Amino acid sequence: MLEEISNFLQLSDRIATSGQPTKGQFREISRAGYEVVINLGLTGTDYALEDEAGLIRSLGMKYVHIPVIWENPTLENLDEFASTMEEHQGNKLFVHCAANMRVSVFMALYRVLSLGWEWERAMGDVRRIWEPNSVWDTFIQQMLNR
Repeated sequence: MLEEISNFLQLSDRIATSGQPTKGQFREISRAGYEVVINLGLTGTDYALEDEAGLIRSLGMKYVHIPVIWENPTLENLDEFASTMEEHQGNKLFVHCAANMRVSVFMALYRVLSLGWEWERAMGDVRRIWEPNSVWDTFIQQMLNR
C-alpha cells in the first residue's frame, strides 16, 4: 500500500509525494498508475536505491532526477523542478526524495510561484512533514522574494 511509504502524502488525484520508496513500493507505485517518478534526492547515498532509474524504467514509468543538495538547494533546482512539473502536467506524478522534506518545500514553492496558491495554504503539506530548518527557511524566503 502506498500509505506505507515513508512520509507519503497524496496531494491530488494525480500527484503524490514521499520519502525514499523501496523496490517493492515502486512496483506498487507503478500498479497505482503513476507514469512519472521525479527524484529530488541524491544517488550514491545510504538511503538511495542502486539504479533507481533502471528500476523505474523497467516498471514502465519515466524517471526524472533533479539532485538537490540538502545543504544547498538552488534556484536552478527549483526552475528545473517547475519545468518538469509543467512538462508532465497531464501525467500522474510521484515525487520523492529521502524523507519528503526537499519535495514538500519544492511542491509548496511550485504551488505558490506557478499555480498562484497562498503561501500558508501551500505550507500546510510541508508542516505535515517537518518545520524547515534555517537553510531551507532562507531558501524559501529567497525564492518567494525574487
